[in-house]
Amino acid sequence: MVRIPRRFLIHTITVEAYLGRTSKGDRYAAGREVACLVDEQTRLVRGPDGDEVTSTSTAYAGPEEQAIPPASRVTLPSGRITKVILAKRRDGGRLGTPNHTEIQLE
Repeated sequence: MVRIPRRFLIHTITVEAYLGRTSKGDRYAAGREVACLVDEQTRLVRGPDGDEVTSTSTAYAGPEEQAIPPASRVTLPSGRITKVILAKRRDGGRLGTPNHTEIQLE
């Protein structure tokens, strides 16, 4: 399995996994740091419900970072707090392209 080389994962984000909604509001797991490459570029993406959503940033992390549910809270290196639209595993298969997780952010 070819993966993104660690030398490209130059940023660190803090991910608080979304646990659900309660009568007191949204619940999140404790924050954990994730090594990644952050690309702050605005683009149109499809959310988990199929609707088009504007993504202002994308983080590229190792393939092991797949358990990031939509609506999880993310703190970017700049300090900006945003939410996950969708985290997708990208598998290069036999093409030799790096396997990784693409985290699309609001």
